[in-house]
Amino acid sequence: MPETTVPTADRPTLPYTVNTATGLRILRADLVTTCARPMPPLAWPRWLRWLPHILVCLTATLIAAAADMTAPVMGSADAATLVVALRWPAPAWWLSTAVLTGITLEYPPAQDGQLYVWMVHAGVLFLLTLRVCLLSAVTAAVLSALLAVILKLSGCAVDSWKVIVGALSLFGLAVLIGAVARGRRQDHSRLTKQIAATAQERALRTVLEERTRIARELHDVVAHHMSLISIQADAAPYRVQNPPPELVTELASIRTTALEGLAELSHLLGLLRSDADDSTTGTSPQPSLAQLDALLGSVRAAGLHATIRIEGTVRPLSPGVELSAYRIIQEALSNVLRHAPGAGTSIELTYTRDALCLRVLNGPATLPAGTSPGSGHGLTGMRERTAMLGGDLAIGPTPDGGYEVTATLPDPASPATSKEIDQWPSA
Repeated sequence: MPETTVPTADRPTLPYTVNTATGLRILRADLVTTCARPMPPLAWPRWLRWLPHILVCLTATLIAAAADMTAPVMGSADAATLVVALRWPAPAWWLSTAVLTGITLEYPPAQDGQLYVWMVHAGVLFLLTLRVCLLSAVTAAVLSALLAVILKLSGCAVDSWKVIVGALSLFGLAVLIGAVARGRRQDHSRLTKQIAATAQERALRTVLEERTRIARELHDVVAHHMSLISIQADAAPYRVQNPPPELVTELASIRTTALEGLAELSHLLGLLRSDADDSTTGTSPQPSLAQLDALLGSVRAAGLHATIRIEGTVRPLSPGVELSAYRIIQEALSNVLRHAPGAGTSIELTYTRDALCLRVLNGPATLPAGTSPGSGHGLTGMRERTAMLGGDLAIGPTPDGGYEVTATLPDPASPATSKEIDQWPSA
């Protein structure tokens, strides 16, 4: 049988089929070691996370105080094994075994007042089971049981077999409860990791879905420019009398390349389209700031009091900036309708030499907010659009209970328009 590699630190499970070499390696790693394996605190509730450690230390203190009357030195040492087991469970088990043997040999059966040593040893077994695999815990319990039987048969233990049977029952119960508690802790740990991984995957999927939607929207913008290149390259030879053959050939090559680019864009859009969400796969042109009045009219009809203010000289912006600015404003207004119905809202657009600055500010809600089935990708979409353009985005609540969305979308003025805005102040 091929050997399997079994990690030595807090194994979640033990294979059903384990060869002798692997089993010995597990036992040696769990029981014959001085490595520290601190007992983890409670994961819930947070304010009781150190309660097990406190209870173990308190129990050890009470046992040491009670042992001072009969076996002061060895009794205190036996109680100390519980505290040691909180960090070093395997050495604590060996130490408890030695102390149990010493107390039994030191005090004859007629003076068997040290029965607490069996309970302390069971407690150490329990703390050991919480940190090692089931095979190692069962092995330790069997060795402890054999020691108790040997001490009884040698005449060094208590006279009654009932005490030995009770001690063996305590050993078995300690291993059982410890194994169940360890299994529950491992299940909780795996569940926590799975929840974290699922949340991370959901966040990544949200970003990818939003990027895909943005790419679908920008497809129309890019396709429009490629179409213009193709048409202009096709019409250019007819605008000049007797154009050189090299120029005609070069323009024909430009037109061919543009048409090939359009075909590739069409294939790309087919990959980006989703049968479940075809809201942005139509043939209508993508919106821009020119449709902002229509957007304000629709939200006002829905009961939102929105105003707009424009600063600076309005100038043509690149289609990507126009589309992103429109979508950011649209999502911000949708969030106001969902989460702050009845709130007054203001929109500010500031045109500067090399950027468009927009700000959507709303006050606190005046009506109770209802449940609305939003996509949940709005804020992610704002961040992705702003990052795509290399801009800045700030989103957060205001001191009066409202909300504010501020974005700066870079868009340097073209040489043709820069002469008209030489006197513009920079934002």
